Amino acid sequence: MEPSRSTRRHLSTSPFKPRVEAPVKTFEAGDRVSHDKEGIGRISTVEGTHAVIVDFGNGRLLRVMAPFTKLHVL
Repeated sequence: MEPSRSTRRHLSTSPFKPRVEAPVKTFEAGDRVSHDKEGIGRISTVEGTHAVIVDFGNGRLLRVMAPFTKLHVL
């Protein structure tokens, strides 16, 4: 038997802080971005909210999946 996956409410008397959902990063085609490992590039394609394709020049394309922790808008 698996535990239920319902959302639990936070009690105000709890000594633990409630979980805070990080805001979802959104990108548009043409945005200049910085990748922690690859450097500076430009968004060439946006695949909904789950992936983007970044062009780093010289034909180097990289598909970056959500949650985009290594990608930052310039």
